[in-house]
Amino acid sequence: MQMVVITPAGELYNETVDYVVVSSRNNGDFALMKNHAPLISAIDVGYVKMVRSQDVLFTVIVNGALEVQDNVISVVAQEAHVGLNKDSAMEHLEEVRKARLEENRKRTQDFLKAERKLKQSIREAKASKR
Repeated sequence: MQMVVITPAGELYNETVDYVVVSSRNNGDFALMKNHAPLISAIDVGYVKMVRSQDVLFTVIVNGALEVQDNVISVVAQEAHVGLNKDSAMEHLEEVRKARLEENRKRTQDFLKAERKLKQSIREAKASKR
């Protein structure tokens, strides 16, 4: 089976797997094996365990959708990270999310400073016309 994970940043994972176990907070756990019936499922917060021979990888998913059709499992997620176990994958994802939040906070502060300067310049320009 082909397993594909896509995020807004691009394709995160695209490999052949033997089977997959999906765990989602709202939808519980289920397995997907070769020749599985077509399926669509939401993944609010959870993970996808991907097994290939002796290798096991986990992809932590935040706000995603999963589709199974013709032995292709496609996951489109707002955020995702692949790791050797679900805890390490989740820790890394949390680090990335914290960094993004800090970056957004800084951009907001910079925007507010620029907006204040613009308003001050407009007030000064109006005062000079009087």
